[in-house]
Amino acid sequence: MRDLNLVHLNGLRALEAVGRLGSLQGAASELGVSIGAVSQQVIKAEGQLGRQLFERTPKGLVPTKAAADILPRLTEAFSVLSGAVAAARRHDDKLLTISVAPVFAARWLVHRLGGFSARHPEINLRMDATTRLVDPSTSDIDLCIRVGKGRWPGVRSELILAQRVFPVCSPVLARDLEEPADILKLPAVIDGHALFGWDVWLEPAGLSGRTLATRHVFNEASLCLDATIAGQGVMLAWQTLASHAVQTGQLVIPFGPWAPTGDGHYFVTAQTSRRNPAVEAFKTWLREELAADMQALESTFERSIRSRMPVAPGQAPAL
Repeated sequence: MRDLNLVHLNGLRALEAVGRLGSLQGAASELGVSIGAVSQQVIKAEGQLGRQLFERTPKGLVPTKAAADILPRLTEAFSVLSGAVAAARRHDDKLLTISVAPVFAARWLVHRLGGFSARHPEINLRMDATTRLVDPSTSDIDLCIRVGKGRWPGVRSELILAQRVFPVCSPVLARDLEEPADILKLPAVIDGHALFGWDVWLEPAGLSGRTLATRHVFNEASLCLDATIAGQGVMLAWQTLASHAVQTGQLVIPFGPWAPTGDGHYFVTAQTSRRNPAVEAFKTWLREELAADMQALESTFERSIRSRMPVAPGQAPAL
């Protein structure tokens, strides 16, 4: 490690940040210094290394060919170093820190955490509710739960639950629905940030090419659910969003099918993380809870269908 004595650490940090973020402004914001300070650190580090890593252009700094091999190694090295610092600062081995999207935490997880605490009273939980994908290798986060394709770079992802969507509406609105096409008469409550549209459900429901009139658009799924509970329309929901409201009778799933979106819920951990008994305990518990919840939700749906329309013997509602 003698070569590290040849270059100031702040200079290496500046090189890495500019290379990863693509601008002096981004690096300055992350490092908490001025743009001029970052620029001077880059120039000084290049001088100490004896080679130019960025070309100065009217549009900003552009990595040179020489930087193609160096900058990714710096990013990897600082990631490991940051993880070591985060581990050193963690004083409570019994504390499990989980990063989770706010809508998942509020609509599904908080209703069930008592069960985890009863099973594992020795583990204390800290929830970091955020929509940002936190890098567990460079923070004090032990485990992330995210929705997506599971192809996030630099982390390890494990599928927990494939996402399937279905229409939900208030019990009052559901009274006038006799067949799936009747849903088209209802106004739609739209999640503006959703990665899917109504076509995901309409096509397998045999309504391809049809549309719903939009009543409200929100930028947060939880607000969409509240508007739907209030009887303002119908929305496409998924298990961890609507399960509690459906099982408590606030919402009804009027019809199947339950259509896959191609996304899923994933556990996300650092690629270099060692086996953590607390993390493994939470994973096991969560998988069991999701499976039990799915079974209960499907049972609620079947009872609702049977109560509103006759089902021929041997015929099951489509999920």
